[in-house]
Amino acid sequence: MIRKADPYRDTDVIDTRAPRTNQAIVGALSALAVLTGWWPILGVVAAQLAIGLVFGRRYCLPCLLYFEVIQPRIGEGPLEDSRPPRFANVLGALFLGAATAAYIAGATLVGQALGVLVAGLALLAASTGLCVGCEMYRIAARVRGVRTRRIDSVDLAELGAPVGAGEIVVQFTHPLCTDCRTLEDDLRSAGRTVVTVDVSRRPELARKYGVALVPTAVAVGPGGMVTERLA
Repeated sequence: MIRKADPYRDTDVIDTRAPRTNQAIVGALSALAVLTGWWPILGVVAAQLAIGLVFGRRYCLPCLLYFEVIQPRIGEGPLEDSRPPRFANVLGALFLGAATAAYIAGATLVGQALGVLVAGLALLAASTGLCVGCEMYRIAARVRGVRTRRIDSVDLAELGAPVGAGEIVVQFTHPLCTDCRTLEDDLRSAGRTVVTVDVSRRPELARKYGVALVPTAVAVGPGGMVTERLA
């Protein structure tokens, strides 16, 4: 099988189906723990999430299941930014750790409530693709990017933009970002002139313009002033 992204080296992106596999396992085990009263399962799941976050995907059992068993059989799915699902895993580990601590302290109802919350949200994400933790990350990142580092103007020469091209679109992208390619194709199909900035090659420009997520795209006039944010 040919992969666009190596799951263990290209960790800034991830196959969109890998987090859903992880969410299905986390949700099922959390539900099992609450329904049966085997609350130590919550601690085991929290520990596994934490180990994967600290040491990488090679130490994440659901990741290994997906990348070594499932993906080779069904092929690589669309790629996405790995930071939102990673943030969701952080929240999952924290809530499951808190649930375990609550059970140990004798606060069974609190432990059950936290376990049910994680199970419900994880199974929702696995079945529908709606990852609440991921959306929280995206909203927070966009708020940071727009409010604190709003792009008002760009240096066209610095970006290598064509001279005298009229209004152009500057798109911050990444070679492994599926949404970036889709957006660029849509913009070019609409007749827009697109100048792309690969944040993996030009991270200093991402920092300079406060780009928190890709794709980020703005319409820019001939003088470098931003006229519209497109993504």
